Amino acid sequence: MKSNFRAKVQAFGGFLTAMVIPNMGAFIAWGFITALFIPTGWMPNEKFATLVGPMVTMLLPLLLAYAGGKLIYDVRGGIAGTIGTIGLIVGAEIPMFLGAMIMGPLSAWVVKRVDGVLEKHIPTGFEMLINNFSLGILGFVLCLLSNTIIGPAVQEANALISAAIQALVSTGILPLLSLVNEPAKVLFLNNVIDQGVYYPLGMQHAAESGKSIYFMLASNPGAGLGLLLAYAVFGKGASKSTAPGAIIIHFLGGIHEMYFPYVLMKPITILAMIGGAACGIMTFQFFDAGLVAGPSPGSIFAYLALTPKGNFIGVIAGVTVATLVSFLITSVILKLSNKEDEDVLSTSAAQSAQMKAEGLDFLQKTMGSATAKDTRYSFIAFACDAGMGSSAMGASTMRRALSKAGLDLHVEHFAIEKIPPEADVIVVHEKLADRVGMAVQGKRIITIQNYLDDPAIRALQEEIAKQYGKA
Repeated sequence: MKSNFRAKVQAFGGFLTAMVIPNMGAFIAWGFITALFIPTGWMPNEKFATLVGPMVTMLLPLLLAYAGGKLIYDVRGGIAGTIGTIGLIVGAEIPMFLGAMIMGPLSAWVVKRVDGVLEKHIPTGFEMLINNFSLGILGFVLCLLSNTIIGPAVQEANALISAAIQALVSTGILPLLSLVNEPAKVLFLNNVIDQGVYYPLGMQHAAESGKSIYFMLASNPGAGLGLLLAYAVFGKGASKSTAPGAIIIHFLGGIHEMYFPYVLMKPITILAMIGGAACGIMTFQFFDAGLVAGPSPGSIFAYLALTPKGNFIGVIAGVTVATLVSFLITSVILKLSNKEDEDVLSTSAAQSAQMKAEGLDFLQKTMGSATAKDTRYSFIAFACDAGMGSSAMGASTMRRALSKAGLDLHVEHFAIEKIPPEADVIVVHEKLADRVGMAVQGKRIITIQNYLDDPAIRALQEEIAKQYGKA
């Protein structure tokens, strides 16, 4: 029951991610314009600064609404979401990011339901006429409702959330959010936190002050860097050997999922993540630091690129402090540990994967060559939350390994909700396996713990090599 609930929350986070991530380029473009051209920017320019307001109040919410609507009902849903959201925007006193993320999918859902009822009763030859007018009429109604009812309700809800966060900021206890942020992140709920809460609030705050600390509450790469550095120095076995590669991908590439398995191997290290993140936030507060847009991916390069004038010392200090604190706490934990949990875990996973491979090999030998041919894999799908970070890295690693073995298979990465039915086998982190089971049925799912060097991936490679006679 708990895993099913977590899978549903992860799916919600995945939906938010699919709505936000495709538009991050537009958010970053707005961040650059803000950082450069507002009166306190690097190159103040009165003409270019006039772009800031229309982009944050009109363009960005409408892009979110279109993306959310399209996820529900393709292009028709995207158009419906945009029409419904413009009603929120007009007359609103704040940028309607939260409203767009609600109204976009909701409008598309309404149009999809109505279309499902109408399509059985449309006379032949009148499809285009009725489809266009039904969308127009529903859009008209949704626009008015959002302007008069939904818009004010969203503003009130936004005001309550903003007031609560501002209260934390003013009292100085904002670092306590790390108690929630860090455990949620390693359970792959990071997108629910960032895309669902902090980034929308950060955009609103940045529109008023030119920067926001909200963008850094859960995205600071420092704590994860400290944890991985400690594993690289004091770890044992696979954890020690894979940590350096994970550092590059996490800190420079911005794929924070890389450090999640290291916390899950030794859960007590979550204390290091909480401590590092909290100290990082305290440092950001001390220097009154902020970013102009959400750093996605959470790379140090993205952090520095989105740092406004006069904030570099505070941003760098916050990342550095988080790194040092996390490193020290993790180092103590690893040094005091008498049992190498990560090696026991790796050994167990390797044995399980080997048993699966042996079972398939036995089946092929028993059933004959025809069965072996039928069980060949030609399309391997790597899946993750957004389909752009850890899954892309895993697919690339698998592709190179198969190529070295003389095999040219179709290996591609996807968001979980976008896994194609043609995939023969799906590789995903074990914490996301329940979501894959909900999204895809009748497919073999291989769960892993480490995208860089996982026994289950190595076993799959060996299995494929045997299938194609390359072993």
